[in-house]
Amino acid sequence: MVSSVRVLLVGAGIVGCSTAYHLARLGITDVLVVEQGPLFATGGSSSHAPGLVFQTNPSETMSRLAARTVQCYSGLELDGQPCFHQVGGIEVAATAQRWDDLKRKLGLATAWGIRGELLDPQQVHDRIPQVDPARIHGGLHVPTDGIAKPVRAAEAMAREAKRLGVRFAGNTEVIGFDVQGGRVRAVRTSQGEVPVQTVLCCAGVWGPKIGRLAGVSIPVQPLAHQYAVTGPVPGLEPGTDEVRQPILRHQDRSMYFRQIHDRYGIGSYQHRAIPVHSNDLLPTAAPGAGAEAPSEGGGWKGMASVQPFTPEDFAGPWADARELLPALNRTEIAEGMNGLFLFTADGMPVLGPSNEIDNFWVAEAVWITHAAGVGRAMAQWLAGEVPDIDLRQADLRRFEDFAHSPSYVGERGAQSFREVYDIIHPQQPPEHPRPLRTSPFHDRQRELGAVFLEAAGWERPHWYESNKPLVDGREIVEPGPWAGRYWSPIVAAEHQATRERVAMYDMTSLPRAEVRGRGALDLLQRLTTNQLDRPPGYVTYTLMLEPTAGIRADITVARLGRDAFQVGCNGPRDIAWLRRHADETVQVRDITGGTCCIGLWGPRARDVLAELADRDVSHEAFRFFRAKRLYVGEVPVLALRLSYVGELGWELYCSAEFGRRLWDLLAAAGAEHGIFPGGRGAFNGLRLEKGYRAWGADMWSLHDPDEAGLAFAVKAGKGEFIGRDALLRRRESGPRRRLCCLTIDDGTVLMGSEPVFADGTPVGFTTSAGYGHSVGASLAYAWLPADLSDPGTPVRVSYFDQRHPATVVADPVLDPEMSRMRR
Repeated sequence: MVSSVRVLLVGAGIVGCSTAYHLARLGITDVLVVEQGPLFATGGSSSHAPGLVFQTNPSETMSRLAARTVQCYSGLELDGQPCFHQVGGIEVAATAQRWDDLKRKLGLATAWGIRGELLDPQQVHDRIPQVDPARIHGGLHVPTDGIAKPVRAAEAMAREAKRLGVRFAGNTEVIGFDVQGGRVRAVRTSQGEVPVQTVLCCAGVWGPKIGRLAGVSIPVQPLAHQYAVTGPVPGLEPGTDEVRQPILRHQDRSMYFRQIHDRYGIGSYQHRAIPVHSNDLLPTAAPGAGAEAPSEGGGWKGMASVQPFTPEDFAGPWADARELLPALNRTEIAEGMNGLFLFTADGMPVLGPSNEIDNFWVAEAVWITHAAGVGRAMAQWLAGEVPDIDLRQADLRRFEDFAHSPSYVGERGAQSFREVYDIIHPQQPPEHPRPLRTSPFHDRQRELGAVFLEAAGWERPHWYESNKPLVDGREIVEPGPWAGRYWSPIVAAEHQATRERVAMYDMTSLPRAEVRGRGALDLLQRLTTNQLDRPPGYVTYTLMLEPTAGIRADITVARLGRDAFQVGCNGPRDIAWLRRHADETVQVRDITGGTCCIGLWGPRARDVLAELADRDVSHEAFRFFRAKRLYVGEVPVLALRLSYVGELGWELYCSAEFGRRLWDLLAAAGAEHGIFPGGRGAFNGLRLEKGYRAWGADMWSLHDPDEAGLAFAVKAGKGEFIGRDALLRRRESGPRRRLCCLTIDDGTVLMGSEPVFADGTPVGFTTSAGYGHSVGASLAYAWLPADLSDPGTPVRVSYFDQRHPATVVADPVLDPEMSRMRR
């Protein structure tokens, strides 16, 4: 083995080879790729994957990774053979509901820059003659989709990486790690020990096992997926081309089809979830000959990542397949397999550095569809760059400790498998395991008829049935069936009543950290854009930037003492960022689970709090964006005068054991003022009217503060901070795009991620959207070119393939002077 390497990649499947290839193209060639099986038909998931690449996804991140993958595969060949057949892809709709969903997906494709078109049944039949047009409403055609040849593509990339200096070692098993001081110092393999600077685990279904050897949890679940190959199909003539027809998805039956010469390969997610533990897999996997052409026989034999075909699970899918493609009635299943690949709790990959070991990185649960894009992004990241595709949704550190439990990963991973081809609403909560995380107010909320949705394991009231009387006498605009899937008129009533009276919002699920120590201020100043060197008692809204000046997070920092701060975050990824930059002079502690929070908001909020507080809460004594410790009755509270809904009020934090008492005290004191509990549905509409951005929904690492309308949160003159120099350079040329507020002029209520058009050309996409019940307008935020960002600019938004007129308006639409919050 080699004496030492800068980067050691575990696994020479498609992800490992792609990462090595892109590292080499960045000039990083001190790289070793170790593979327990042979090179390059390793016997892992890449070796048996049928290679379908459908690019359109509800996630912009996943669509862009897929588009980047298509671009990469299309430029590869091996020994004169292509690595990608760009035959296009068609998803058909057998139900009216699916046909509506395809209209929505066309919007997603357009929003993410992917060309697509809707086809009528005959047009689908013209492209795939075996499809019975009488069985479908139509199809969504994306001409740039196609079939990848995973082993061929992996070897093509590996050859180029090797030419540039990367080393590959086959039949080399990782058997352990030398971990000292929280870092991997060396990797122990069956061929010897290798000192390393960084390790990237992309071992596929063996990834969890590799992680355990290093003491790293990789929250993925291997599951078996059925794939079968037919005998010859009438109408598919044998020829030199392996595939000429577009790939086909029949998502109403959780199936896909691809041509293999004169046969079809058929995959099904219709069957029961079949989980496998990575410890039960053989340590090596050597496929038989013909791994790239399994229909010719024997290609799956010997692969540890392949389990025996279970015909009983395929009986239903086979009947469905013959119904859609009647020509299959004149052939039979020739062979099949149950191939293993990885699923996560939320269906996204797990990428990036681990929390447990500084230099142990992960790239797992990556499908062939996204592998080259992931490899490029991981190479950029490992090289110290910020990936040019935002990876927030796929970051390993998005999962908290509970989400690493085998029980949670297993149950949610199985659910992700079952939902691969389901129509999933953006607000649709998982069903199990629930309830998992509840605030101290949960019992009271249930008594009040709370309708709960779930986020990050938290049960969050979306509205309260007890507030149904608030609906009486109000004119309420109802959204359409898709936007109104998880909606009630009570949402609108809670929204309007918050601006009239006073409401209690459960904000316990907002992640928060305590940052303490003599180096706390220096740490936060170095990581954030605003001036935090202010006296104790001040609260500051600020941003954390990437070195490129992209917005990594927005946070709220309350200075509680000289060396003590409370930081309101977006999630565990932010806390991990704080910890990664902290030294021995700073302690960063996640205090979310041990505390709770009520947002007391509305024009009568002071009336309620004044009756209970032991301190003066008048505007003069307790000003906006200030923090004070006080008692609410008997309850010790940290009160922050903030409002995410644009009304007078406070965030009231206390230790979890006092939570229910705090709720009861406020409810009793507020009765004469018309207090009521408000849900997340109203909260989201209220913050939309006030123009408050939500990180991850409205802006992320590809957007800078000026583009996002957050320049006020940057104090470039305070001194050095991460991203400052890059932001100043960007300011020399001005923003290329802006986050703009739109009114949808015909009143249509959107959901977000719709394409925006100007003069018939797609120019951007929406982010947050909803109805402003206080201002009487349908609202959406959208990323648009800077020259289209002036108020009054007309645009059109496509929603379910219908263009709706919209107008750019000044932001925010409610109380731009902020007088309501400063009473």
